[in-house]
Amino acid sequence: MIAGILLKGYSGFYYVYAEGRVWECSLRGRFRIQGQEFLTGDRVQILPSNGNKATIEKVEERRNSLVRPTIANVDQAFLVFALVSPRPDLNLLDRLLIQVSEVGIKPVIILNKVDQAEVNSEDATAENSISSLDFYQNLHYDLIKVSTRTGQGIAEVREHLKDKVTVLAGPSGVGKSSLVNALEPGFELKTGEISRKLKRGRHTTRHVELMVCGEGLLADTPGFSSLYLPKMKREELTLFFPEFADVPGKCRFTSCVHHKEPDCAIKAAVESGQIEKSRYEHYCLFLEEVIAAERRY
Repeated sequence: MIAGILLKGYSGFYYVYAEGRVWECSLRGRFRIQGQEFLTGDRVQILPSNGNKATIEKVEERRNSLVRPTIANVDQAFLVFALVSPRPDLNLLDRLLIQVSEVGIKPVIILNKVDQAEVNSEDATAENSISSLDFYQNLHYDLIKVSTRTGQGIAEVREHLKDKVTVLAGPSGVGKSSLVNALEPGFELKTGEISRKLKRGRHTTRHVELMVCGEGLLADTPGFSSLYLPKMKREELTLFFPEFADVPGKCRFTSCVHHKEPDCAIKAAVESGQIEKSRYEHYCLFLEEVIAAERRY
């Protein structure tokens, strides 16, 4: 048997990438009897037969999995946002950072359309978009600025793909499909257009499928821009805001959740500029959601 990764399932057949090629696999009888659920990204053992045909003999235990989209064993997530057109939604970015980090997936922030931002650099909106995102590097997140038109940053993104299973996430219209086309020109993915009236993108991807891209595997993941937060306790939310741990001094109350309590060291750090105001505002919004969810459980 040989080890492989499930790329997709379609009409009762499963396509597995193993030893540098794609195998069309059927299921061993026991999987059909047990009703085994297969996810894109599952690590499997297959038994080759004729040509590119094989049977799936074993499914390895999943290291992690996502519910929306349904994919397993992900190493990293490319969180793609545009510097301009559409403007970056930092609330969504912070939500995605929490979603992927909570299941042990490394986030990589990719900022597209840097060429358009430079052309419009005299515009205050474009300039603010650029400066408002640079601070994520200080929080030890990988951040890459790219242009699918000029090729800037594409080599660096391709380097991150090596030997990794990567999911691609972000709002519509930021150039995710164009990014994949730049990384692997043969894909010729359909690219979307920005609605000039609504300043929003049109969805162009409908299903989850891993594709061989460079020296790794990449999945464009529809539905990843959902707004849910993972289930957690209110005191756990600070774990997803690493800048809070770097604040000197202590809050008055040991149980402080840094929201409405007096003499809070975190709030003082926001006032002094040590913590980005937008990050703290998002933390407060997320905290209210987490508390409301606690009451429902």
